[in-house]
Amino acid sequence: MNNEALELHKKFRGKLEVKSRIPVNNQKMLSLAYTPGVADVSKLIHEKPEEVFTYTNRWNAVAIVSDGSAVLGLGNIGPEAALPVMEGKAVLFKEFANVDAYPLCINTQDPEKIVEFVETISPTFGGINLEDIASPQCFYIETELRKRLNIPVFHDDQHGAAIIILAALKNALKIIGKRLNEIKVATVGVGAAGGAVIKMLLAAGVRNIVACDRNGILNKNHPETLLNPFHEEIASLINPEGLTGSLEDAMKGADVFIGTSVGGLVTQDMVRSMAKDPVIFAVANPIPEIYPDEAKEAGAKIVATGRSDFDNQINNVLVFPGLFRGALSVRAKDINDEMKLAAVDALAGFLDESEVCESRIIPRAFDPGVGKAVAMAVAKAAIDSGVAKVSPESKELEQIIDGDISLPR
Repeated sequence: MNNEALELHKKFRGKLEVKSRIPVNNQKMLSLAYTPGVADVSKLIHEKPEEVFTYTNRWNAVAIVSDGSAVLGLGNIGPEAALPVMEGKAVLFKEFANVDAYPLCINTQDPEKIVEFVETISPTFGGINLEDIASPQCFYIETELRKRLNIPVFHDDQHGAAIIILAALKNALKIIGKRLNEIKVATVGVGAAGGAVIKMLLAAGVRNIVACDRNGILNKNHPETLLNPFHEEIASLINPEGLTGSLEDAMKGADVFIGTSVGGLVTQDMVRSMAKDPVIFAVANPIPEIYPDEAKEAGAKIVATGRSDFDNQINNVLVFPGLFRGALSVRAKDINDEMKLAAVDALAGFLDESEVCESRIIPRAFDPGVGKAVAMAVAKAAIDSGVAKVSPESKELEQIIDGDISLPR
């Protein structure tokens, strides 16, 4: 147990509170903020529903929805135990992007009921962040909500991880002098994060991906290796050489290893079997698939993990605050592939060429300006791809993201 963390949470009794933007300290302000004045605001919105984004906080509000079925590395611990994690997520939204996020931990793990719940509460929010929902249910839930809602829906465990991993990989490949379309990538873990990583790698131009899960290498001609319909979909897109076997077989000759599974799966001999100067992304938390010192000793050129106590931390906090800030700032109705790839490029390009090295392939969470860079790139991609409902000029957009002016109508 981390006693310091326990004491912090006990002392403050949680990490969130609600504050008013308007000082209600006299009778006039009371009558303007609430009845009778607020009735005119309600009537206006009733006549023009889109004005809700102008006259309420909906433009800046995100729901963090979790069923507690896949919380961190703790597994299915339920909605109550998930709440401190979702509160923490809301704190990161506020601190890194000034987004007002609200944790909603719900007492059902039925995908249909989750979809219905989110659809029902959606008029309050400008965006939906799905969090710590187990696969394969999470795929259906996100897909269905994106069909039904006219606001961004984003499962951070999938796409946040995929965005930061691809950004880090692009810079790692600069160091070892290889291209995305030339490399062989071995992955382990084909759940929410792993599946999204594979899809994003394919979208970015990677041609040779070999993926492993509990039943070994996914192979479309071997149904026993496929655990669910999502595996079937993924298997049809990867493994061009038709490999079979274990993770050890998948890693032979690979240029890159990406793990989103559980700790301790990779041995030094597996690293030694890879191509020259291999890249290892061992992202399992809290114990990586292989520790950086062991991987380096076995010949790895670049190692990244999900931990803050090693170089090259793969951390979703570099993604989701800026991504939602950008999407909300142009009232995007979706978060599409163009916006995700824009976030990748913003993160990969944030560091100067002279800064990119084996121990620094991605920005750090507290690097000044990284969230804004992601937000600007995502907002512009939303405008260019036609999913933005407002299209401010670049200077005005920057002011909105900085919080200097309100969202335009």
